[in-house]
Amino acid sequence: RDSDKDGEKRKRKTIDLEQKIAIERQYEGGETVSFRSRNLGLSKSTVSTIIKDSNRIREAVKGSPMKKQRAGLILEMEKLLVLWMEDQIEMHASKAHSLFEDLKKKEGYDYDQTFTASHSWFNRFKMHSNLHNVELSGEAASADSKATETFIEDKLIKEGNYFPEQIFNVDETGLFWKKMPERTYVCNEAKTMPGYKAFKDRLTVLLGANVSGYKLKPPLIYRSENPRAFKNISKATLPVHYHANKKAWMMLALVEDWFMNCFIPEVKSYFLEKILLIWGNAPGQPQYVNDLHSDVKVVFLHPKTTSVLQPMDQGAIAAFKAYYLLNTFAKAVAATECENGKTLREFWKDYNILHCIRNIAAGWEEVTPHCMNGIWKKILKRFMNCFKGFEKEKALEDISNNIVQLAKEVNLEMDNEDIRQLVEDVGEE
Repeated sequence: RDSDKDGEKRKRKTIDLEQKIAIERQYEGGETVSFRSRNLGLSKSTVSTIIKDSNRIREAVKGSPMKKQRAGLILEMEKLLVLWMEDQIEMHASKAHSLFEDLKKKEGYDYDQTFTASHSWFNRFKMHSNLHNVELSGEAASADSKATETFIEDKLIKEGNYFPEQIFNVDETGLFWKKMPERTYVCNEAKTMPGYKAFKDRLTVLLGANVSGYKLKPPLIYRSENPRAFKNISKATLPVHYHANKKAWMMLALVEDWFMNCFIPEVKSYFLEKILLIWGNAPGQPQYVNDLHSDVKVVFLHPKTTSVLQPMDQGAIAAFKAYYLLNTFAKAVAATECENGKTLREFWKDYNILHCIRNIAAGWEEVTPHCMNGIWKKILKRFMNCFKGFEKEKALEDISNNIVQLAKEVNLEMDNEDIRQLVEDVGEE
């Protein structure tokens, strides 16, 4: 029994399994025992006992009715997410992903179910969880509206006397370059093969352009310094700036190397005397980069405005990934239709990082001037008259329709939602 300061005995509270799970998850999320006990009206010893008894609680979860209607770890994640949403009142898409990844790690390295916290998943989740009034807050919804309205407006542009050609934006994204939609037969067969890890192989690419639509040669980071596919190939001839990192992540040293040895020479060859470079606010961007070159002013977006203002996030990255998939499937169709053609399985087995890089370059090249112009309208209102309308969702739907049609030619069953999941899947750094 729990006692208050006056020594009067409180009524015993019944704590069900879901409440115990919620207490455990909130403790793992950083809440203290004292804070949780005050909120629930329980003693510290009761909360501590629940936390210490976490292993038995987890075993109880496995045999509870929580897993009857939907199978797999996604069900457990969604149940935990409901509890978290009720406690926090609002929902953030990244919380769903982190819950799933935590459960996945506990399940073991070989667990191969994947999950993407997309808007379509969230809508389905609300429907079967009866959460009709919950809005997807997410990063974009939490953006500071005042910062969004005033950031990088007249003062900065006017004082620097920058023209559209002198204003650049860069942003990084992850790409699972050899991944197929989960429900295709190629992916299902691959799960039983020793080389299945290749389907989870990730690289990082940094995409950038200026207001006028001039696109920079993209830096690419992959885990291998000298892939087998590069035999007799000079890296200098690749259509990307190739870098190696064991985890294929954007590291500070690589950012500085790209900035000084790739970005500066390229923009200088563009006959630009001074540059304004707009960057997001992520751990991979060193703040001191602003001091590396006197002719380049680097501005880092406020964390609360990055998702709303970052030009590359307004459609350029999504379009690039969709075009990458389109080019890849076009090559697959061509390989299967030529004389002595390959099967799709053979094509995908032989598909290597060099093929990927060429398709990345082709995909980046195909991102239209219309897209590259339209992505700036939220951040540079000073040049509003220069920007034409660009509908991101409509553009992605058109590209996805073409990919689905190509997939049918090689007997792959997929739809636009499969394409969207591949486009949105960037992995975790």
